[in-house]
Amino acid sequence: VLSSLPLQVMLYFNVYYFPVWFLAEGIMLHLKYHLLPWHYQFLLVTAFLILSLAEGSRLYLGYLGNLQEK
Repeated sequence: VLSSLPLQVMLYFNVYYFPVWFLAEGIMLHLKYHLLPWHYQFLLVTAFLILSLAEGSRLYLGYLGNLQEK
C-alpha cells in the first residue's frame, strides 16, 4: 500500500484552512451568541466544539495514516 499524493495535498491545504475556519466560526459565534435563546446557545457551542475536535482529529489521523501507509 502506497501513500496517496492527492490525499496528502488536500490534507496539507486543509491544515492551513482549518485555523481560518476555526477563527471565523468562533468570531461569528461570539457575535450572535447573546441574540439567541439559551437552547440555541447550548446547541451552537456544542456543535462548534464537536466539529472542531472531529476536524482536528481527522487531520491528525489523515496525516498519520497516509504518511505511515496504514
